[in-house]
Amino acid sequence: MEYKQLGATGLKVSGLCLGAMMFGARTDEEDSRRILRAFADAGGNFIDTADVYNAGASEEIVGRWLKSQRREDYVVATKVWGRMGPGPNDQGLSRKHVLDAIDASLRRLGTEYVDLYQLHLWDNDTPLTETLSTLDTLVRAGKVRYIGVSNFSGWQLQKAVDLCAHNGWAPLSSLQPLYTLLDRSPEWELLPICKNEGLGVITWSPLRSGWLSGAFHRGMTAPPADSKVSTPGTHSWDRYANDHTWHVIDELTAVAAEVGRTLPQVAVRWLMQRPGVTAPIIGPRTPEYLDDLLGANDFELPPHLMDRLDTASRPPTVPYPYFL
Repeated sequence: MEYKQLGATGLKVSGLCLGAMMFGARTDEEDSRRILRAFADAGGNFIDTADVYNAGASEEIVGRWLKSQRREDYVVATKVWGRMGPGPNDQGLSRKHVLDAIDASLRRLGTEYVDLYQLHLWDNDTPLTETLSTLDTLVRAGKVRYIGVSNFSGWQLQKAVDLCAHNGWAPLSSLQPLYTLLDRSPEWELLPICKNEGLGVITWSPLRSGWLSGAFHRGMTAPPADSKVSTPGTHSWDRYANDHTWHVIDELTAVAAEVGRTLPQVAVRWLMQRPGVTAPIIGPRTPEYLDDLLGANDFELPPHLMDRLDTASRPPTVPYPYFL
């Protein structure tokens, strides 16, 4: 397993991050523990979860597994924002909710600190200064080692970076964006900001909910019945079922055949070789799927195949002012 520094920090994380979103839902505890064990055996040290994943069950499963491990060997990341109770202050990024949420996450994880604490989403109802000053308090208290954000827009990310620097608060260390062969808009602003400000990039959903898994192909008129895309309310089918997506999948299929790898391995490997990316998050539902995804560590895509995938996945239209 390759290790990379998380942005401008001295923290070293594995080049693949294990996402625990499935734990406690589609993946039961026994299989979750098998996945954690196999990931650790492969050299992985970076585990990502969130308080809202399955109402805290994901954190609890990770926490029970951590009790059998040397805590210092792992970089554990979790997130705050999502609704965790019925009350008006059980969601968001207010000082009250963040302070309550970190203590609840620490209890579920069975640890005294979180290595990376991330704001899961932007909160329109809370001043950013309130949230960031609270995160600084958590770092100073030793409950949190590093802080990051997820799903921020360009202006939101830059504002957060600047506020931390201006007030002498703990700096942001990372961004967790959606970035895949089918989602390349982070290249317009988010990735340049991360490069300029020294932030690590931890990408989520590298297979875009199964679109790049090999289960989707040109000519389909509906998603597979057991896929995430078939879940009511996702709207993923309407967004991605178009000629551009089918062209990307065609090229991904051809490249995978040329290098003798699976489509998921090539889709993840493309991300691992993209400039600025620290670690894609892989979230396997089964131990067998983890074995396949770990294969992304075992090869490199040559430049001409990276260029082929880059060209195929480039958005057909780019909005103003990015085309100038």
